[in-house]
Amino acid sequence: MPTTYKILGQQVPSTTGAVLYTAPVAGSAVISTIVVANIASANKTFRVLVRSGSSYGNQNYLAYDTIVPANDSIIMTLGITISGSCQLVVSGSDANVSFNAFGSEIT
Repeated sequence: MPTTYKILGQQVPSTTGAVLYTAPVAGSAVISTIVVANIASANKTFRVLVRSGSSYGNQNYLAYDTIVPANDSIIMTLGITISGSCQLVVSGSDANVSFNAFGSEIT
């Protein structure tokens, strides 16, 4: 099974959740790092969750209303393995919060 190291997703979502990455249906992925950047001069918040299917609950959150200081970034080093269409979903308090996910796909 080949492994491809890549940028899994880049997103500036709205305040509602946006899919940053979806694992391959017939494979898996390792999300190694998520970088959350606040490009504003005021503190912002963000949420990150992993879900399988379209619904989710409190158990799916990796970060919930976590503060990103003004003009700063938070780097989450994770090593999460997901498969079979599982999704990484993100949201920020406004359009000044950006997300980048890095990792590898195994197909």
